Amino acid sequence: MSKNILITGASSGLGEGMARIFAARGNNLALCARRVERLEALRDELLQKHPGITVTLKPLDVMDYDQVFEVFRAFRAELGRIDRVIVNAGMGKGQPLGTGYFWANRQTAETNFVAALAQCEAAMEMFREQNSGHLVMISSMSAMRGMPKNLTTYAATKAGVAALAEGIRSEMLGKPIKVSTIYPGYIRSEINEKVKNTPFMVDTETGCKALVKAIESEKPTACVPAWPWTAVGFLMRNLPLSLVKKLG
Repeated sequence: MSKNILITGASSGLGEGMARIFAARGNNLALCARRVERLEALRDELLQKHPGITVTLKPLDVMDYDQVFEVFRAFRAELGRIDRVIVNAGMGKGQPLGTGYFWANRQTAETNFVAALAQCEAAMEMFREQNSGHLVMISSMSAMRGMPKNLTTYAATKAGVAALAEGIRSEMLGKPIKVSTIYPGYIRSEINEKVKNTPFMVDTETGCKALVKAIESEKPTACVPAWPWTAVGFLMRNLPLSLVKKLG
């Protein structure tokens, strides 16, 4: 059965890749991001390949918190209901603390956590009214431990959103609202296109297929791709920090 799926940050990277796969599976899509022209190109591509689905678009800067609620409500009004919200929008900017880049770390923290909180609020508002839905939080393998240097703030935000999702999941246990936290490993996308020689890196298509598979399983948590990241996650949580820091 097809679903109405809302994806934030859908104009590039993992959001764009997931949209293509969900569309190929016959789902209707509500896509939002700042770069509307890229959303329009994606919509045209998807409708040409899959004319039986609905793809609706809206511009959204997730840092405009009022706009988050307006856009989510408008999508629901257009489609009648939203079955799944994927909180995907985020950024990877960051610098070692104490080096004069508070503005960059603050921007990362606000985009990845406070804006994600707004998206969760807006999604849960709809799901509580519907008494159904699936909230998906895109975290990161870096959430498993504190990370050094440029990753410090980013990892902290991803740990924060994972805890946020777990708190919502705890409240929703036994209810028809599911909450999943996805921990992607190294998947090639625009956010890391300049990073070279990274172990276990997979291409965007492979990574997005694994993401969609994990999301559709509706498991509470999943490391993606499962191999090797489930094992790596265990090691990250249990190895001495002196060894974990080498992953940063």
